[in-house]
Amino acid sequence: MTASDQVGAPFRGVIPALVTPFRDDGAICTTRLADLTHRMLDAGCTGTVWPGSLGEGQTLSHDERVEGWRTIAAASTAPRAGGGHRSGNAFATISAASTREAVRQVEAAAAIGMHGCMILPPYVHKGPWHEYRAHFEAMLSAAPLPMMLYNNPPAYIVDVSAEQTFALAERHPNLVAVKDSTGDARKLTALVAGSAARTRKVGALAGLDDCAVEGARMGCCGWVAGLANAMPAESVRLFTLAQSHDPADAAACDALYRWFLPLLRLDTVPDFVQLIKLVMAETQTGDERVRAPRKPVEGAERARAIEIIRHALASRPR
Repeated sequence: MTASDQVGAPFRGVIPALVTPFRDDGAICTTRLADLTHRMLDAGCTGTVWPGSLGEGQTLSHDERVEGWRTIAAASTAPRAGGGHRSGNAFATISAASTREAVRQVEAAAAIGMHGCMILPPYVHKGPWHEYRAHFEAMLSAAPLPMMLYNNPPAYIVDVSAEQTFALAERHPNLVAVKDSTGDARKLTALVAGSAARTRKVGALAGLDDCAVEGARMGCCGWVAGLANAMPAESVRLFTLAQSHDPADAAACDALYRWFLPLLRLDTVPDFVQLIKLVMAETQTGDERVRAPRKPVEGAERARAIEIIRHALASRPR
């Protein structure tokens, strides 16, 4: 089986949802965005996706998205210090309040040479399924890129069912994967089992950090990861062990998961952007700059987060 024949390809393995590094003046720091991309790929991640919720995508202009996509696309094939070139996938997150803008983003991503898109429902829109379906179909038809639907009903109102996903994939063969952030194990099993019974396969990816192990063991082909921004090697190791059928790997996975889980849970709370950037600051892999209206966490929440982070770092596995 070739890589292109694998379910969900190219959306497979650990794919960090990159944060957006900002300069002191509030502009995107493309140098650090490129460095972050290099570090993810060098740790074994198969690609990166940007700018989703963690990347503060709702605060970015169209031109800023284009600038970031160009940076990540170039960084994903850049030379390595020890020789050779990187070969990671660069995925564009497509998110807009209007279908017209969403299509414009897809067209821009295709022109830049991105390797695929993660497509979101329209922001703040609450309507019937046929309106959401038309929005998704417009993005799927805008370019012949492989695409992954992002289902996150707590954030984006609509809950796309497994059957609705499969129906879209039947009409649009470039819909090859779905990132599920419902936190509902039954949704993941419906996607994995439902895909296995169909000619048109759709890969399922875990979309919440504290569901990655469970997702891998249920048959997910990938994990769109948040804490990977700070700890890519641990994230790749955890998902690889979770996918293994070797009993020894299962024991190693459980031990690593117990250590990692308090940090992974920082990805599942309202201030997850600030908290993951706080982990990056504590690990000296980034800083806490966010774009307003967000502000770095303060008070008791900050103290508790730092306690969790520093306890984890003091016992970090080799």
